[in-house]
Amino acid sequence: MHFDTNKETKRDFVLNEDTIKGKWTEAKGEIRKMWGKLTDDDLEQAKGDLTALTGIIQQRYGESKESIQTKLNDYFSDTWGNVKSGIARGAEKAKEAVAEAAESAKQKL
Repeated sequence: MHFDTNKETKRDFVLNEDTIKGKWTEAKGEIRKMWGKLTDDDLEQAKGDLTALTGIIQQRYGESKESIQTKLNDYFSDTWGNVKSGIARGAEKAKEAVAEAAESAKQKL
């Protein structure tokens, strides 16, 4: 991803671009709801490349890069951020269970 590196306007996406490309088919429908003037060809041209998608949306709508990035970030955060945080919580619980089991095994020795 090659978004503006100005610290005042930079928006980091919740997921990396490879993940977004992997879920591109799912994302296209929601992106079309947000920006209805986008054609299937526009979305096919972007193919999950958020920099390209941002440029296409700018051309069609005249929105600022920052506005587009915020909307995309909010979408990806809301849609897949919850999945990501749920996985992180599950991993933390598993780590705690392993630590408890190790402690219990130590005490039995």
